[in-house]
Amino acid sequence: MDITVTPWSASAAFPLLTALTLVPLAAMIAILFSRSSTVALRFGFAGASLTLLLSVYLLTVFDSATPGIHLVEHVHFAGLSYRVGVDGTNILFIPLTSVLTLLALIYTLITRHVTDRLFIACLLGYETVLIGAFAALNVMQFWLWCVLELIPVALLTIHAGTGQNRRWVVVRLLQYWVSGLLMTLAGFLLLAFGLIDAEHALTFDWLTLKQNNAYLHDEVLIFILLFFGFAIRMPLFPFHGWLPVLAEQGTVASAVIFLVGLKLGIYAVIRFILPMVPGVAEQWAGFVVTLGLISIFYGALLALMQINIRRLLAFAVISQTGMLVIGTFCFNENGLEGSLLLSVAYGLAMAGMLFSVGLIYERCRTAYLPRLGGLFDTNGTLALLFLISALSTMVMPGTPGFDAAHLLVEGIIEEDGWLLAIAILVGNVMSAAFLLWAFQRIFMANPKRAKQPYNCAHHPVWKERFITVVICLLLIGTGFYTTPWLNFIDQDAAAIGKQFPMHGAQIPPSPSFSKGEVSQPSDADTKDDQHE
Repeated sequence: MDITVTPWSASAAFPLLTALTLVPLAAMIAILFSRSSTVALRFGFAGASLTLLLSVYLLTVFDSATPGIHLVEHVHFAGLSYRVGVDGTNILFIPLTSVLTLLALIYTLITRHVTDRLFIACLLGYETVLIGAFAALNVMQFWLWCVLELIPVALLTIHAGTGQNRRWVVVRLLQYWVSGLLMTLAGFLLLAFGLIDAEHALTFDWLTLKQNNAYLHDEVLIFILLFFGFAIRMPLFPFHGWLPVLAEQGTVASAVIFLVGLKLGIYAVIRFILPMVPGVAEQWAGFVVTLGLISIFYGALLALMQINIRRLLAFAVISQTGMLVIGTFCFNENGLEGSLLLSVAYGLAMAGMLFSVGLIYERCRTAYLPRLGGLFDTNGTLALLFLISALSTMVMPGTPGFDAAHLLVEGIIEEDGWLLAIAILVGNVMSAAFLLWAFQRIFMANPKRAKQPYNCAHHPVWKERFITVVICLLLIGTGFYTTPWLNFIDQDAAAIGKQFPMHGAQIPPSPSFSKGEVSQPSDADTKDDQHE
């Protein structure tokens, strides 16, 4: 299936996606070379604010009515290829990254890291990595961004974490992530080298690989390597062991942006697995759905057993990942659309709960539920933020999660029937149980220890209220009016769904050109999409 490729010059005034990547990078460099923490903070806010404005501009120039890749930038240099672009699968993740980065900087003003230049620089660097990875249309380009992600995550954990075993946590993280990166690298290399026997030069360009995937040989091995590599990144059971320990001993500000990074695994499955090896993905769907179901119930049950609120939220993410993976492997428009929108909703809602929990930690110096309680009277703003975010995670009506989950369940019923849909709904009820139970223990239950003195000078209320208002408005506003966000997604979700046989039909025939005539993106498609 040919993909429409629209260059950046057709709709934007400048190479927008490259600008979105370079602005936070320039701010990070300026922060590292600044001599004052005040100047560093100003550079951080300037870079994050400008990136957010560019993200809003991105949404305004994106043509949601036309499926295909938009705002494409393509540069060949010294045998290397740089290609970036956006479509319905990644368009919403870039603004989400920008919003959460700016809110994380505001959160930093309330915490002990407000004068920490390295901490602020790492936040901006993390934003650069995520935007670069989401926009990449070259498989090695995407992989290199994922490798670079290790740097800010490790530095933030060691330098600004709250646990006593932070170096051990980083070692454990590297064990998992390096394994996933190596598997992903092997899968991408098999994708690229699989076309050489078709008299094609080695390329890692996503468009070229997708248009010639009929010539691939080791499709099953490619699927296994890529899926298991991305499963570590999501994380999906049983590859989740690094997340609870990182959440327990890391820093909340970095964890907020990290939530978007977790969605990179779901996005990578939709971008690099479903279009490349659709037949094998369909054959392995039963295995993947089984892992998804285990993740839903395993994460929910373990969340109910936690006494540390950060670990509780980490297992909640594992449970959510199972639902997103099942929706993705429905192979239909409703399931894919629901998974993408639910990924964005989960990212924003979990960020709200993490902000609330982080600010509670700043005041009480503990994240253990038995030591908390009775905080509603003195922390009503944080209680509201936690509650609205939790309701969105529970896909309650009036939140973006409701419409997204409705689409996802429709896709599951269409593909797998009511039994699986009921199982997912039961998992969602369990999610409501442990989140409301956590809310009750933190804010409503009788306190288990003497109340800490409330100091408005040390905890500026307006900054907390600003974070609360922004997240709640985004959740409630998009919840009552999801149509614009669905419009960004539906065309490309439908295009992906059309690649899969329906109800056991035969896989569509390969392209009519003979072996050896490898398709390339046409000159008309890529006209004017190069930097001069």
